[in-house]
Amino acid sequence: MTLGVLGGLPSEQHCPEEVTRTRPQPVPFVPVPLVMVATRFEVIAEIEPATRPDLTCVRHQVGVLAPVAHGFLIPDNHLGRATVSSIAVAHEVASMGVKAIACLNSRDRNRLGFRRDLLTAAAYGVDQFLCVFGDEPASGGRSTDLNVAGMLEEVRAFGGSETFAGHGPFSVGVTTRLAALPDWKLQADFVFVQASFDLDALLRWRDSQRFDGQVLAGVLVVASVGMAKTLTEATKQIDLPAKLLDQLETDPDAGIETACSLMEEIKASGAFDGVHLVPVGRYRTMAARLEKNGWSSRR
Repeated sequence: MTLGVLGGLPSEQHCPEEVTRTRPQPVPFVPVPLVMVATRFEVIAEIEPATRPDLTCVRHQVGVLAPVAHGFLIPDNHLGRATVSSIAVAHEVASMGVKAIACLNSRDRNRLGFRRDLLTAAAYGVDQFLCVFGDEPASGGRSTDLNVAGMLEEVRAFGGSETFAGHGPFSVGVTTRLAALPDWKLQADFVFVQASFDLDALLRWRDSQRFDGQVLAGVLVVASVGMAKTLTEATKQIDLPAKLLDQLETDPDAGIETACSLMEEIKASGAFDGVHLVPVGRYRTMAARLEKNGWSSRR
């Protein structure tokens, strides 16, 4: 089992009922450029995707996190479940005045379908993608026509063809564990690194890699003891600190504190261009804590 895009698990909290009855107003601040640039330390927050034809909860997450996040990652059929199109949601998120990155998986696409998605994205003004392999589907099978390397090639070839004249170039990213980047991943514009709680391991990995684009480290909020147990049982990709597991037994905000501390350490190291934050259902508390600690999307 893989963990969402880079570490997500099903949310244990949902938008409160009162949120689902009213549509939040667009975020009241100046839009940021829709390009990935390494001029500041960026926080890209992954939102919980919509599994019903209603984007109210998505808008609420964006409104809550926008003061501390520079952009948002929109999952694509997250955890093998059907969700609203990541391209459509990215368009909606961008309309709120913030940067949106649409995740696209190879699992659900053949070459023709992927070209359709590129055309749709260009029509909607969505120009940033994170290409991933995708979790095992809960229903149906996996397409074998494209892998992530093939998706990257299609973005460069078809997405850079005369068909897209008048549209800006696409920016495409890939994911990685703490392992050497293969040559084809070096052609990406940015890299999202698997969530890890081991800062030393992250720094060793970064020091060993030469990549010209933006590199963001994954930071996962462990929301509860139950989530920690699920994570431990589901994968060996992430080692949870024993201290965190002990703290979660008595402190439900231990995962928040750990994530905030790790973000500070990653930023202070100067080794990464930003973080990919996976707050799961604790996005309200995480946003409040980051704002209290001085984090701001305005800088």
